[in-house]
Amino acid sequence: MTVILHIDSSVRAITNDNTEHNSISKALASLFISHLHSVTNIDEYIHRDVGVNPPQFITQDWIGAVFTPEAQRTAMQRQTLALSDELIAEVSRADVIVISSPMYNYGMPAQLKAWFDQIIRINKTFDFDLARGDKPLAPLLSSKTLVIITSSGEFGFEKGEINETASHLVPHLRTLSKYLGVEKIYEIKSEYQEFGDRRHEQSLQTAKSQTKALAAVIAEKTSESL
Repeated sequence: MTVILHIDSSVRAITNDNTEHNSISKALASLFISHLHSVTNIDEYIHRDVGVNPPQFITQDWIGAVFTPEAQRTAMQRQTLALSDELIAEVSRADVIVISSPMYNYGMPAQLKAWFDQIIRINKTFDFDLARGDKPLAPLLSSKTLVIITSSGEFGFEKGEINETASHLVPHLRTLSKYLGVEKIYEIKSEYQEFGDRRHEQSLQTAKSQTKALAAVIAEKTSESL
């Protein structure tokens, strides 16, 4: 059984009256899903656009509910955690997680961070044991593949490049992904959006080609695991 969880986080739509406002990250993710559908059977496809429909931010009441033993939670506390439970269930079912994200102020959109905050939760997606010494947290989920699809206005965020230290998007996604149970990560990126020159067009075309190729790779690997 192959379950795909697709999370979009740009506040922009894929298509707009002003094409300059089209979401590149969403368009690339949509292309990936389309090609994946064409080359493999998907038993369940779950899509959440958290950019348009953001999860609630966690609150003091949310934290209080999380740290209240489940059997002792009030009806209000259970309601407070209902969305978190739903989002965690989606992650748990997924074999492949696709996250598309623009780079906002060198990091992820607040809406995507809110999604992670609802999911990374003690005794649900990780546990805590001081017997592990200085690394007491350990993920409870495993065996998932993550596809990260990003777009940025600038460029050169890889090691050794001009903006190497500026990106807090993909490094943050990589750090958090282990609490989704991710064991394999693939990345696709489009850069130079704010420059709007041939470099941007070349970067976008490269990303589209990589997206199609990656769909075939994921399809093959998921079929091997069945």
